[in-house]
Amino acid sequence: MAVAIRCLLFCSILALFLLVNVNAVRKSVEESKPLHGGGNSTTSAPVGSELKHEHAVDDPEMVAAMVDMSIRNSTERRKLGFFSCVTGNPIDDCWRCDRRWQRNRKRLADCAIGFGRNAIGGRDGKYYVVTDPGDDDPVNPRPGTLRHAVIQDRPLWIVFKRDMVINLKQELIMNSFKTIDGRGVNVHIANGACITIQFVTNIIIHGVHIHDCKRTGNAMVRSSPSHYGWRTMADGDGISIFGSSHIWIDHNSLSNCADGLIDAIMGSTAITISNNYFTHHNEVMLLGHSDSYVRDKVMQVTIAYNHFGEGLIQRMPRCRHGYFHVVNNDYTHWEMYAIGGSASPTINSQGNRYLAPANPFAKEVTHRVEPNPGAWKHWNWRSDGDLMLNGAYFIPSGRGASASYARASSLAAKSSSLVGTLTSSAGALVCRRGFQC
Repeated sequence: MAVAIRCLLFCSILALFLLVNVNAVRKSVEESKPLHGGGNSTTSAPVGSELKHEHAVDDPEMVAAMVDMSIRNSTERRKLGFFSCVTGNPIDDCWRCDRRWQRNRKRLADCAIGFGRNAIGGRDGKYYVVTDPGDDDPVNPRPGTLRHAVIQDRPLWIVFKRDMVINLKQELIMNSFKTIDGRGVNVHIANGACITIQFVTNIIIHGVHIHDCKRTGNAMVRSSPSHYGWRTMADGDGISIFGSSHIWIDHNSLSNCADGLIDAIMGSTAITISNNYFTHHNEVMLLGHSDSYVRDKVMQVTIAYNHFGEGLIQRMPRCRHGYFHVVNNDYTHWEMYAIGGSASPTINSQGNRYLAPANPFAKEVTHRVEPNPGAWKHWNWRSDGDLMLNGAYFIPSGRGASASYARASSLAAKSSSLVGTLTSSAGALVCRRGFQC
């Protein structure tokens, strides 16, 4: 009993210390410029010798230390067993024990980890209740619709009055400082256009189903109360992140879109993709615009606690140039490969579970695309504590456990033997009022 009490006191003090430090280092961010002009640009960026981004992390080891403390705290609480809902997943353990989650929705904004940990979404704004699933006019959206909510110039925490299927006629172009929170209802964005996050900051997308997204465009679309413009053809991504930062995509279910399920390109950074359930898709996730677009060297992405499930083929993710921490994900299906890349990205794979397909020619987790034979041997790709099943194997490269890998780390991995527990609730959750979510 005395040992348990001492552990309880230690964990409480540790949690308080973490909260103080997180608040101390959280940066205030300014809203990016509003979207002007039209179309989805694919022009190359000028080459620069030193590329920096105001929202990229200069000292990623600080991020690792902060989140390591959070993970250690979650682990100790789970060992003590005095919170039955504690799983060791630090994101979920931050808010899901609360039976009054519906009254404390904005608490979610303090639970992100990794490179996207400072994404506050609409935390500092009012609630906006979506009552109308319609999208009849992308230029003049009706109040009460999701499109009317996301284009506003002020922070908003967007919730839904009831279950609904939203069939978007054109891309849903989001403005800065918005949270889409689908908890407590069953919300599908499906069978039409989907979500575009372009030249904005501080976006949280949580608890929605996104599937069967189509190519749309060649139309006028509003992006703010004061601006609308011509949009060329959109690729049909589930979520397209373009030149944006402080983005957190958590607990969504995504499948079967025309292009990628989640793509991040054109200098996007400070992104966390966590607790999502991906199924039935070919090219799942593209991170980096092109080999020639060197501005993507500022890209920093954490991919944690996701379940890559049935019917997936490749790109989980496919990376270019930047730093990618792939930690404690469950890979239960691929047909070609799991993680790929080109243009010398840093990939740090830690504590994942990789279950290879039956095909004897598709056992390799990794896939490198490079024009010069042998160049990939200098790319920093590392597997640390991954669980390889059914003949799966990961080919590492680069300088081993060097500073480059430390820069890619954004949180400490748990043992791969715990991946099943950590990802058991991946995807959109079923949350009921008065019960733990």
